Amino acid sequence: MTETTSPRWLRWPEGSSHRRIAYGADYNPDQWPREVWDEDVRLMRAAGVNIVSLAIFSWARIQPTEQSWDFEWLDDVIDLLHANGIAVDLATATASPPPWLTRRYPEVLPVAHGGETLWPGARQHWRPTSPVFREHALRLVTAIAERYAQHPAIAAWHVNNELGCHNAYDYSDDAARAFRDWLRGRYGNLDALNHAWGTAFWSQRYSEWDEILPPRVATSHSNPTQQLDFKRFSSDALKDYLRAERDVLRRLTPNIPVTTNFMVMAQTKAMEYPSWAREIDFVSNDHYVIPREQSSDELSFSANLTSNIAGGRPWFLMEHSTSAVNWQPVNLPKKPGEMIRDSLTHVAHGADAVCFFQWRQSAAGAEKYHSAMVPHAGEDTDVFRSVTELGRTLEALAPVVGSVRKTAPVAILFDWDSWWASEQDSHPSTHLDYHQEALDWYSALLALGVRADVVPAGGDLAQYDVVVAPVLHVMPSALATQLARYVEDGGHLVTTYFSGIVDENDHVWLGGYPGALRDLLGVRVEEFAPLLPGESVTLDSGATGSLWSERLEVTDPQVKVLASYASGEHSGRAAVTRRSTGDGSATYVSTRLGADGVEPLLAELLASAGVSGDLPLGTGRRVELVVRTDGTDEFWFLVNRTSEPVEVPGLTGDMLTGDVLTGRDTDAGSVATDHTVTLVPRGVAVLRRPLTGRLAHAGV
Repeated sequence: MTETTSPRWLRWPEGSSHRRIAYGADYNPDQWPREVWDEDVRLMRAAGVNIVSLAIFSWARIQPTEQSWDFEWLDDVIDLLHANGIAVDLATATASPPPWLTRRYPEVLPVAHGGETLWPGARQHWRPTSPVFREHALRLVTAIAERYAQHPAIAAWHVNNELGCHNAYDYSDDAARAFRDWLRGRYGNLDALNHAWGTAFWSQRYSEWDEILPPRVATSHSNPTQQLDFKRFSSDALKDYLRAERDVLRRLTPNIPVTTNFMVMAQTKAMEYPSWAREIDFVSNDHYVIPREQSSDELSFSANLTSNIAGGRPWFLMEHSTSAVNWQPVNLPKKPGEMIRDSLTHVAHGADAVCFFQWRQSAAGAEKYHSAMVPHAGEDTDVFRSVTELGRTLEALAPVVGSVRKTAPVAILFDWDSWWASEQDSHPSTHLDYHQEALDWYSALLALGVRADVVPAGGDLAQYDVVVAPVLHVMPSALATQLARYVEDGGHLVTTYFSGIVDENDHVWLGGYPGALRDLLGVRVEEFAPLLPGESVTLDSGATGSLWSERLEVTDPQVKVLASYASGEHSGRAAVTRRSTGDGSATYVSTRLGADGVEPLLAELLASAGVSGDLPLGTGRRVELVVRTDGTDEFWFLVNRTSEPVEVPGLTGDMLTGDVLTGRDTDAGSVATDHTVTLVPRGVAVLRRPLTGRLAHAGV
């Protein structure tokens, strides 16, 4: 949150219950004739919709020319929604500039890495650092805010839309000027910049600020610290634009909360969202599943990370899909039950709002094959029946509203600098996938039935028994000190290959790898030994390593070798080690084991740390448990990760959702007398139980 506001949530209309999960979609009535709107509202009420995001891509409709405005249609639809009890998350409509703006002011168009102008015809064709674009966009924001400041339907402001989805990296002259200003703020003078960028290499030393450019297409590999700083700058430039719109809205409508929709998911890494979260009143997120192995794990991982970016406070799922999307090579529909399971997994991880893109499936345009709450085939469809079923379920979950995720015993450390830097060029392997490595460890914890929090680097770690920090490549000295203190205080750290290697300037920590973590781990590596695609090594534990190996030397007598290489050049040498110090420990994994290989290792490490799962042994591979708490009760979300029925024995508590989610013929207020919950394929059940164990985030 910002320093001037306390945490705020949606501003529900007076007289309506605040204790409800927000439910709805992006609504684009300007794509349809007026007579369709009444039908839309009828179906919204039937589905239980209570909020819609409005006017996201309506700039050209609201401002048809530079000097003309058309608000009458928007007045009409907002009044119609309000009359039917549907709140509005009103967008500022700045996501895509109208044709008149880019024709008259082509200097707002972004420039690609190779110098090509990115032309209109799609969306987000604007430069985050363009003063001309900002002038016109803020004029629009001002007009919208002034017109609807007092309208009782407005529950929140929706700044722009998916900032940076298509224009995160702009290499224009505007960006170059803004990049230099950002660098002045970071380094103060050219001597400091030259040191940080290591410009003595390849004769790159700068004598004037104006000599510095974004890392445009070059003859060979661009300066790696320049690349990393440009990623940092680009995220900050978008954040600065977010602040500009937010400041207009706060000045004109201080009583209406402000949000913008993040994109916390595997395929999006350009925006460093933990720092963005401090700029808005509540966090919102968009998430889309890519059907593949671990897809449900990735959804859980991203929802988990979103919750921790939000500081443990409830957040808004602004977009996901009812079924297929339109932008993947093959756009698979969701299987029966997946849409509801996906939605409730987000709720389990702290979402107090569940919304989709979009309400009514478009008949034209680039997203006409993207699924919606009302599909092309209309209301007499399985999709719409599932939509209405979800609406009823979310009504039953009203007691969950305002609760927060209960702190888990294990944390997975997730660091944007390491994500950006570890995957740059000129490295030992360009096949490294930072996000996938973190997801592998998360999947292993899911399989073991052990709850974990995915937390941004820099937060408090003392509350966790075990911290997993995979590929923590960028290691400022302050972070190295924090991890060492965590272990000294009795915590158990697990980290992997290519961790601790460079400082915040992407300079190597000298003296051998793993650099800043070398003494803490009690090991030393002289040289990396990455593996070719298809190449692997075996460990004497039975696990198989890929991508990476190392000639590991144990340097501390307190180190225990947990597994050794049994094949390859390093056969007989240590592969996995654990150094004990006091009540704590630091474990190092020198190869990529994948989720299956990590699982038995984690089981051993968790046992030695006294950490166990909350569900019966073996259940975790099939069922995910997420716990929310309001300080008095716990809400246990049991998510069936499989396409088969699953029985979970030994549970007590009140069934909050009854047979709506479990498919059991039971009263809504109780589980079966044998304390066994049966989850239907891809089903979810929610139990309310007395609060036990460690407390939750946000001071609960």
